[in-house]
Amino acid sequence: MHKKKRLILASASPRRKEILKTAGLEFKVDSSSFKENMDLAFEPHKLARFLSYEKARSVAGRHKKALVIAADTFIVFKGELLGKPHTGEEARRMLKTLNGKTHSVITGFTILDTDSNKKISRSVETKVSFKRLTMEEIDSYIKSKEPLDKAGAYAIQGLGAVIVKRIEGDYFNVMGLPLSSLIEALKKFGVYVL
Repeated sequence: MHKKKRLILASASPRRKEILKTAGLEFKVDSSSFKENMDLAFEPHKLARFLSYEKARSVAGRHKKALVIAADTFIVFKGELLGKPHTGEEARRMLKTLNGKTHSVITGFTILDTDSNKKISRSVETKVSFKRLTMEEIDSYIKSKEPLDKAGAYAIQGLGAVIVKRIEGDYFNVMGLPLSSLIEALKKFGVYVL
């Protein structure tokens, strides 16, 4: 009978913490210092998996007998990758681009066993359609400060919910961690939620 491995979330994201808590998982947070490079010449799903793996790897060396979970989320619209805006102007540009249209949210996640080096990296895509917004509505949303530091300049679990017309796929994926897919992958490491 082996001792159960500890779960380490390699992310400082409050949304990812919330999602793991939703599943009743016990975990510690040790955020990754890996700086993601969105300019690598990978197709989006491969890029998402690669970035999540590098985040997991950057934390794995600090933990024995642990499963490290890392993720990376970004938006893809007409072949362009949109990460997190850091200024109101960047957020405005992103929101104007996505306004009234449908985009993809792609999250790559990696589970890395620090003892065996066994890893699973997967990526999940969810389609999100925005309502048609006026410039006043976009400016008002930017004033709330919520769009800053959120992939695609919105938070579906916050005020951003009012600008989303519909989604196809995993809601939690849009928040930053595709829960259903992650739970299935954790089973391969002997971790069961139900």
